Amino acid sequence: MKFKEGLQVATAMTEGDEVEAGAEQGAEDEVKVDVEDKTEPTLEELLAIAEEKAISAEKEISYRDAEIQNVRKRMLVEKADAVQYSSMGLARRMLAVLDDTDRALDTVGDDDDSSVADGLRLIRSRLWQELTAAGVSQISTDALFDPNLHEAIATIPATDEIPAKSIVSVLEPGYRFKERIVKAARVVVAASPMSDSEE
Repeated sequence: MKFKEGLQVATAMTEGDEVEAGAEQGAEDEVKVDVEDKTEPTLEELLAIAEEKAISAEKEISYRDAEIQNVRKRMLVEKADAVQYSSMGLARRMLAVLDDTDRALDTVGDDDDSSVADGLRLIRSRLWQELTAAGVSQISTDALFDPNLHEAIATIPATDEIPAKSIVSVLEPGYRFKERIVKAARVVVAASPMSDSEE
């Protein structure tokens, strides 16, 4: 009896394997059918895809090219600025020497014809010629007070003869190197008296 039961189990297993094998074969057939249903893209579709990729690549290249050009332009401007204002530090130091020469000349009278006084005048004249040739100019103090160009050291009350914001006197001259301010002019400015509401 045990033998018959074993035979029945073996037969059932074989039939089950055949059913499973049949199911697998059916699935493979379905997969083959699905694969066969998917057709390869046509030449027109491949061409359209390639054109889209080419257009996006061209845009990317043009953006990067424009960025490179902008960086080059910016670097050229910065380089030109660096070259143009490279001697600004030297001009600032030479202006200090010029100020010292002016102070020395202040101690010498205008009517002094000594060789020392003449030498100081000659040095001052030559130094100023070289500085102006390099691009240094003196800041004008003939106009009204401008905080970008002038530094107010002191103020006096404004009058009818001296209106507010007028430069009364120049304590130290100011200089610019080309378009940049090297040293603001130190001045005394006429200021209108503050009203009670401003205090």
